[in-house]
Amino acid sequence: MPKPTAKKKQSRTRKHYCYFCVNNISDIDYINTTILQKFTSNYQKILPRSRMGSCAKHQRQLGQAVKRARFMALIPYVNEQR
Repeated sequence: MPKPTAKKKQSRTRKHYCYFCVNNISDIDYINTTILQKFTSNYQKILPRSRMGSCAKHQRQLGQAVKRARFMALIPYVNEQR
């Protein structure tokens, strides 16, 4: 008796576009915390390129800006949950 074949799940993935390229933002400033918090998770981790769709150039600038903002205490290192 043959086994039933498993159907492959088709997922629809939409094309991600770089937020900074679309909005013509050339340099990412660490002082602009509202934009930086869009690119961090609930646990204050920097989200990867595959999830947010930013290009390699802006992802490097974003990581540097988030680290500088953390050092200057503009955004937290971790989300405090008790």
